[in-house]
Amino acid sequence: MRPPVRTLPLMAEQPVGTWWRALRRTVAGADVAPVRLPLDRWPRLAPFARPVGLLVVIGLFAVTLAQQTDRRLPGIVPILFAGLTVAPLLALPRRPLLAWRLAVVALATCTFNAPAGAGWPWTPVLALGSLLVLAVVATRADRPVLVWVGLLTLVPGLALVDPDHRVSVLVLVLTVLVLGDLVRGNRRSRRALAAQTALSERERERRAVLEERTRIARELHDVVAHHMSMIAVQAETAPYRLAEVPDAARAEFAAIAGSAREALTDMRRLLGVLRSESAGPETAPLPGLADVAAMVDAARRAGLAVTLDAPAPTGDTPAPVGLAAYRIVQEGLANAARHAAGAAVRVTVRPGPHALAVRVENSAGGGDPTAAERGAGHGLTGMRERALALGGTFAAGPADGGGYVVDAVLPYDGEDGNG
Repeated sequence: MRPPVRTLPLMAEQPVGTWWRALRRTVAGADVAPVRLPLDRWPRLAPFARPVGLLVVIGLFAVTLAQQTDRRLPGIVPILFAGLTVAPLLALPRRPLLAWRLAVVALATCTFNAPAGAGWPWTPVLALGSLLVLAVVATRADRPVLVWVGLLTLVPGLALVDPDHRVSVLVLVLTVLVLGDLVRGNRRSRRALAAQTALSERERERRAVLEERTRIARELHDVVAHHMSMIAVQAETAPYRLAEVPDAARAEFAAIAGSAREALTDMRRLLGVLRSESAGPETAPLPGLADVAAMVDAARRAGLAVTLDAPAPTGDTPAPVGLAAYRIVQEGLANAARHAAGAAVRVTVRPGPHALAVRVENSAGGGDPTAAERGAGHGLTGMRERALALGGTFAAGPADGGGYVVDAVLPYDGEDGNG
């Protein structure tokens, strides 16, 4: 069995119908993508781009007209040839394929009365301009169209040039086509890589949100399970603690205890689904608002200049709210330590009648305090998810005088925290 025959990338095998459609597109089809100059890198030059380009074309027209006049062409023919020479350059920025069609027409017609013995029947402006147009089209057209562009360009090139220069024309055209095709492939690969990178980043953010929600669900399970256990215990022991409990009330207490046990069973089953296979059971007690002071002291001993403005906890704050406040302060201190080294940090916890306000603010430090917001981590995502899970609000951003501020309002019982 013979090995498969390898073909050049530019001449990859295509069905006959594909080549025929490519020929129709090349001759009379839609144009390729326009040329986009990177003027956004030099905004001061943008207003001068068109006037300078127009002046260049006018200068090339004058030079070409003088060269055509030297050939002693009759009537207005020099003007027509000069216009046909610079027309591809005028159309090139917006219509590259149209510019190539005009260039082929110019190569085939603007050769009359060429100087005797000249190896190249075209003026320098037409020859170099045609190569420029060919290079631009090669970086934008797909391969079937590009093959036809090369073949149709070689027709006037090989037919009208001196036989001694035909090999040079062939090599020059093929080199421009191959290099342009490589540039197009490289640009397409970079765009695909950028799109894949953006997709991966969105997927990482989505995974971070899901992981944080799962973690919140596990922690809330422990909080709610404690209260459900207390309900079950109180309902079961009520007939023994209360004197002369009627049989109807005794049955009602038993039903309450049974419902509490069923709720606990359902929550444990749900927790088993949420817990990852590699995560083991968490036996440590969940932190709360009373543990914020100890966490701030630990951060201070670690070298972080942090102050705490919070009243002594009274125990009136619900456990889920206290847990969320602890996690938000924890992540806020971690972000300040990572992205604003040496900055002073102030933690403020203010309980209100309907909500708990949490604020972590750091001054400008040696690092970049906004790095976390630009994607250095997913801490802000976790803090936002915790606040929204309780029906609260969350905001984070640069402070007016430098530094960074994290604000969260955690309502009690789902009420608005602005009251």
